[in-house]
Amino acid sequence: MPSIQLQGKIFLRGTINALTGLHIGGNSGELDIGGIDNPVIRNAFNRQPYIPGSSLRGKMRGLLDRHFNNSLDKRVGRDVRVHECQTPTDYNGCPVCQVFGVAPIRQLSGKTMPTRLIVRDTFLTAKSIEALDIADTDTDFTEIKTEVAIDRITSAATPRQQERVPAGTTFGPFQVVHSLYTLDESEQNNQLQDELQFFDTVLTGMELLEDDYLGGSGSRGSGQIIFDNLTLTFKSRECYEKADMPPITIAENANIKTLRQSNYTEKILNAINVPS
Repeated sequence: MPSIQLQGKIFLRGTINALTGLHIGGNSGELDIGGIDNPVIRNAFNRQPYIPGSSLRGKMRGLLDRHFNNSLDKRVGRDVRVHECQTPTDYNGCPVCQVFGVAPIRQLSGKTMPTRLIVRDTFLTAKSIEALDIADTDTDFTEIKTEVAIDRITSAATPRQQERVPAGTTFGPFQVVHSLYTLDESEQNNQLQDELQFFDTVLTGMELLEDDYLGGSGSRGSGQIIFDNLTLTFKSRECYEKADMPPITIAENANIKTLRQSNYTEKILNAINVPS
C-alpha cells in the first residue's frame, strides 16, 4: 500500500443531553443485600456516572450497520455477531469499516487505512453535578427505577430495580475526533472528498442515535439523548507543523441537522488549500 499521509483532524465538541433516564451498565463490584440489580457505570475516583466513548461508538456503529444493510459476519464470543469486512473489495465499499476500522488480518493485511474515528469518554457538566447534588435522588447522582415483570399466565409479579441518570442531566463536553488521510498526492482532491463523506457517515450515525437510544432499556423509555451546542473545528497539517497556526472554527452552536446542511466540507477543503 502507498504511504498514508494525514491531512488534518476534525474536532466535534458539544453536550449530550439526557431527555429520558439513562442507564449505561456498570459492574456492581459486590453483591449487597438489598443492593441495586443493575447499577450504572461510574468514575472510580469520584463515583460520578459518565458516558464511555465505547458505548457511543459501539451504538453508532451498530445503527450504521443496519442503515447500510451490512451483514453480521463475525462472531464475538458465543452470542454476539457484528459486521466486519473480510475482503479488500468489501472494505473499499464499506463506509462503516472505513470509519470505525477493522483488524488488518488475512486478506486485509496491508490493505486497510487507520481507524479514522476517536470518541472520548464524556463526563457530567459542572452545572449538572451541582443540580444533582441538590436534587432528592435515590443514590448519589442517580435515581432508582423499579420495574415489574408480570407472568403472562399467572399474573405473578417480580419487581426489579435499575439505576438511571435522571432525565435533564447534561454530559459534556463530549469530543469526537475524525482524521483525514490521503494516499496519492495527484488524487488528493478526490480522496479528500471521499474522506469528508466518511465524516458525514459519523454525523449520520449521531443522528440515527438521537432517534434511537443509548444504553439499556431503550424500548421501555430509557436512553433518549440529543447532541447540542456543537462546535466543529479543523486542524490542518500546517497546524501541527507551525505552532503559531491556530485551528479554524467551522461551525458553532449547531445541532446535527443544521451541521449536516451547512457548507463545512467547502470550508475544510479551503483550509487544506484544495479547490472544492
